[in-house]
Amino acid sequence: MDFELDQARFELRKNGARVHVQPQVLSLLILLVGHSERLVGKDEIIDKVWDGRIVSESAVAARIKAARKAIGDDGSSQTLIRTIHGKGFRFVGAVEQGVQPFNAGPARLQPIAQAARPTAPIPHAPPDTRDGRPSIAVLPFALAGEPGAHAIIADALSADIIMDLSRLPWLFVIARGSSFRFRDADTDPVAVGRALRIGYCLTGSIELTDGRAVVSAALVDARDGGTLWAETYRGAVSELQEMRPDIEAHVVAALEVYIPRNEVRIARARPAAELDAWASFHLGLDHMYRFTRADNARAARLFEQSLDSDPYFSRALGGLSFTHFQNAFLGFTPDPAPDRAAAQRLAHRAVEADRTDPFACFNLGRSLWLQGRLDESIGWFDNSMRLSPSFAQGIYNRGLVGTMAGHGARADADLALALELSPLDPLAYAMVSSRALAQVQLQDYERAADLGARAAMMPGAHKHIALIAATTAHLAGRKVDAHHWLEQARRADPALGAQQFFRSFPFAATHARDVIQRSLSTMGL
Repeated sequence: MDFELDQARFELRKNGARVHVQPQVLSLLILLVGHSERLVGKDEIIDKVWDGRIVSESAVAARIKAARKAIGDDGSSQTLIRTIHGKGFRFVGAVEQGVQPFNAGPARLQPIAQAARPTAPIPHAPPDTRDGRPSIAVLPFALAGEPGAHAIIADALSADIIMDLSRLPWLFVIARGSSFRFRDADTDPVAVGRALRIGYCLTGSIELTDGRAVVSAALVDARDGGTLWAETYRGAVSELQEMRPDIEAHVVAALEVYIPRNEVRIARARPAAELDAWASFHLGLDHMYRFTRADNARAARLFEQSLDSDPYFSRALGGLSFTHFQNAFLGFTPDPAPDRAAAQRLAHRAVEADRTDPFACFNLGRSLWLQGRLDESIGWFDNSMRLSPSFAQGIYNRGLVGTMAGHGARADADLALALELSPLDPLAYAMVSSRALAQVQLQDYERAADLGARAAMMPGAHKHIALIAATTAHLAGRKVDAHHWLEQARRADPALGAQQFFRSFPFAATHARDVIQRSLSTMGL
């Protein structure tokens, strides 16, 4: 392509024909080409193109994008206009000046000769995961359509997600000032990963057309550009502000599931001797959520290995507490008392190591529930939710303990929210089963039986879940279903009975406890 930029006539020509561009875009091209020997900063662009008026970064980015398009460039290849992240822009194409000086005559623009450009790709520096933590940059959401009064939403949504993610102590979140430098819709997440030395990017867009809003978000692995999760949210443009908190909560909850899942995949590829504290922790989580005796023991060893590297690692202390909880809750050890004590002791240590970690508060709440200290337990789940409002497992456990304490309606609302936030959570089966118990509290036995059966068929469901399915089916008068689920529970543990059930679920003296106890007794337990 052969372009001419003529400042005297204030026009851009392609092969002699005039190219229509907006005046600001043309002024921007003249500024960049006229100073192709150096970088042009954003402040200088605003001063020269907008006469120093206050404009947003998105306005600058939009003009840069339009300028690239006008001369056959784009944000990925950047053969003519190169972004120097955090600094500004530079015209890097070849400029052939006319007979007259540039400010009086046309300049011919061409992509810079290939020999003058780097022939080897920029090396991919390994992501700096900050002491092993996963790291992420939340890029500004791209806005398409006529924004009108909603122009601020794109930036506000990204900024709020950054704030929510920053509450998660296991995740290193790049500050807005750096991630918002990558505003171009064509930005390559892998290039962002190299520039910011991070492992993950969250990208998104907001499209406004015909009174409807479509918000899309995607989690991308910045190492290879692979998409790990994506979701779309739809609603009326007039409801966009009301949609924003729900979208933020769903995005954060999804990342709490999909980033650890990917970290497990990465850790599995590493030799055991090379696992750092965080890699051992993520592998431990993977085994912990399989809910078998062998996997629980393997998880405990991995958490201990993590603590060998860092004795004050709150997350690993919380994970080890979780494994002791599981030993007591599922009867993996003959005497549950030592495990109950260890679960509480380790959870206290996790809280002392990091009082901002919602996972630590979550595990302390669980350890207190096992001891029947339900109100104290709920208080720690409240703390967990204050630290991370989208922490689905904390919300679920508050709902379950609320059910045992007799707060059926509020508990069911918590459990429904937990499932909405994290439908693919490793504890999703428990969330559904807990909703079945809440329906028993609310005396809706048909609904309880439906939820109980659904939970028992989900991945991860264990003997207690099957027993809840049997109990709720019995209460709904579904004798065949009750027998089926009872046999499944007994196959998992022939000694399972009412005493073990109430040791794991220490219901307060409520109507629901009486109903469940009578049902278990009638079924021979």
